[in-house]
This record gives sequence, C-alpha cells and structure tokens, in this order.
Amino acid sequence: MSNADTPWLQTYPNDVPATVDVDQYDNINDMFKKPFEQFADNTAFVNMGHSLTYRELNEKSEAFAAYLQTELHAKKGDRIALMMPNLLQYPIAILGALKAGLVVVNVNPLYTPRELEHQLRDSGATIIVAVTNFGNSLQQVIEKTSIKHVILTSIGDALAPHKRTLVNFVVKYVKKMVPKYSLPGAISIRRALTDGKRMTFTEPTIANDDLAYLQYTGGTTGLAKGAMLTHRNVIANVLQVFGHFGPRTAKDQERAVTPLPLYHIFANSVSMMLMMYMGGSNLLITNPRDLNSFINDLRKYPFTMIFGLNTLFAALNKNEKFKALDFSHAEFTIAGGMATQQHVADEWQKITGMPIIEGYGLTECSPVVAGGVHTQQKYVPAVGVPLPSTELRIVGESGAPLGVGEIGEIQIRGPQVMKGTGSKTRKRMQF
Repeated sequence: MSNADTPWLQTYPNDVPATVDVDQYDNINDMFKKPFEQFADNTAFVNMGHSLTYRELNEKSEAFAAYLQTELHAKKGDRIALMMPNLLQYPIAILGALKAGLVVVNVNPLYTPRELEHQLRDSGATIIVAVTNFGNSLQQVIEKTSIKHVILTSIGDALAPHKRTLVNFVVKYVKKMVPKYSLPGAISIRRALTDGKRMTFTEPTIANDDLAYLQYTGGTTGLAKGAMLTHRNVIANVLQVFGHFGPRTAKDQERAVTPLPLYHIFANSVSMMLMMYMGGSNLLITNPRDLNSFINDLRKYPFTMIFGLNTLFAALNKNEKFKALDFSHAEFTIAGGMATQQHVADEWQKITGMPIIEGYGLTECSPVVAGGVHTQQKYVPAVGVPLPSTELRIVGESGAPLGVGEIGEIQIRGPQVMKGTGSKTRKRMQF
C-alpha cells in the first residue's frame, strides 16, 4: 500500500515505529530467553499474596515441560487444554506447554459440559490441566473426547505450604466450591512439577510458523471456532503492542494488574505476554467479581497500570473502598473487550488519575489490531490507529475500498493475522 493508504502513520508519536521485526525470534520461547535471564530476580507474577520470580517461573515451566515429554510422552504439535482462572499455575503451565512444543487450547472454566465437550473434541486435545473446582464438568464429557491425561490443580496449589492448605480447605469445605467428581488416573500439578524437576527437558525445534494456540472465538454465530495462532502471530502482537504503547511504560519497573481471564486472548497476549517481555510484575486477580478481595489485593500492590473493560471500571467507580486507594503510582489503563462508555472513562480518570486508552482487536488477530496512541492524556471514544506493521481498510460489497465516513467490512493485513481456523475450512482474514 502507498503512503496515501496509511494516513494513520502521520498521527503516530515520534517514538512509535511504523513496522516491527517479527522474525527476530524463532518462537515464543526464544522471545522470553532474554527476559528470563535479564530479569531473573524480578517478580513476574503475584497472586493471593504469593509471588513468583522470573527464575522460578523459568525453572517450574521447564520442569512441567520435562514432565510432559518424559512421563506423558507428549510430542511437538500435541494439543493441551488449560482450564483454570488466573492463578500462578497458569503461566507455569502455558510456558511449559510451549517449551515442549505443544499447542495450547485455552478453555473457559465456566463452560457448560456441552461447550466443553465441543471444544475438547474439536481441538483434539489429549492432555488437560484443570482446576478441581470444575472437575465435575470434565467428568461428564471426558469419555467423549480424546483426553488421555488429566492434570488437576487446586486453587491454592502454588502458594506457600501453610497458606496452600488453608486456601484449599476453605475453597473445598467452607465455600463448597468443589463439587464431587471422579477422574481416575488424574495426577496433581504439584506432583508433575516435583517429578519433572528430576527429569531432563529436551528443547524441540519450533519454527515461528508452527502453531502455538488453537484459540476458540467468542461472539461468533454457531459453535466456537479455533483460530490457528502461530508462534509468529503471538510474537508479532507482543512486539506490535510494545512498539505502540511501550514508550509510555516503565518497562521492567512496571507493576500491572490483570483482572481479565488469561484464557482470553486479550489478557493472554497483552497482559501476560507483554509484561513478561518487558520484565515487569503482574498481579493476577483470580475472581474480579469479588470486589472486596480484589481491592484488598490492590491495596497491597503499588500498581502502575491496569488492564480491564467497561463493566469492571463501572463497578469499581461505584466502590468507596476502591476510591480510597492510593493511586499515586498509577499511570494509565488499557481497555479492550468492549466499547468503554465516555462517562465511565471520565469518572475512572477523576478517581484514579489514569486515562483509559482503548484498543480494538479480535481473536483471529492475536488479538490487537488498533489502539489509541500512548501520548493520550484522556479517553478518546475510538478504536485508535492501526498498530505497527498493520494495515486496515474498509470495503463495500464489491470488495472495493470505501471512502471516509462510509460503512463497510473491515479488512486487516498484518503478521498477527491467524493462519486459519482449526476446522476443515482454512480461512484467511487478509487482503
């Protein structure tokens, strides 16, 4: 496309590149080798008062990868489903799976048995890591799927021993959040990590065009479809978002808050992957609907930025305990998932001092396509401009580009666009 077709580049701040080099890394694991080494002693994730450094994350994820390879005989390309909320176990499991060359299938733990069965069958997953709270749902469908190995984790499994025992007891026996289930042969993730630590991890050869995720779409008509996201797709979007927003961040000093579920691609690529790439710290919120616990976590954590969406901002705006927090470290907020309402954004900034910068994306694009510029000092009710190395156009029914103000179909071209769908129809959303 000519410069006339990319007018948004003229609105880029001077420190945002027009393009990014998405082929500088062989795969996602390669992208994180430097952060793991450079920021080894930095806190990578915090959850329920317990933290995990980059060194610990690297060691534990490698132990998990070794267990998958040695004990479960998992091979490159095998599908592994991850079915859990935001816990420290999640980054350990996903990074371990990616290190072993497996394809990650993120599963919403709140799926009905019917929805769960469809996704497991459609993806061909042979291994699943699931939180025990939803073991009953898995029990109902597992015989109809290709699952051969079940790895279970309780909510508190990654916490310090005394707190782990207390949290797991309260969740199961006091709050009664773990319905009875029977999954013969299932093993615990704690056992997998302990055994894996004694095993040898063999790094597989992974090309950037190999699949990293089968990420199932939400909001589609009919059954959810698995977007085929390659290592290159995910790398591209991390580098694109970093190029677009990075100049505003505190890099490895960043302390982010992630209340959105990591099994959704927005939180996965932007909240988790971006923060790891920068070497920053990430507070994982397991249940953001429990506002009291959420706010108590915020009170103990001098956060600099938050990832969220309109409904969450609106709920927090009305909470007096939230309004009383110390926002002196807070810099800005990134929003996605749905349109942010102007009055919600205005009230949010009045309370926190943080402007909301909104973006637009979709699962098929790993997911971010466009976003507000990092120099924004207040909310702008728009999806912003295309990210570096991204082109957008609007076309009519004939496929011809339309002019400004005309309504048509959005077409997207960029390295973050999916390889296809996991069904027999291999569709490319490019022009």
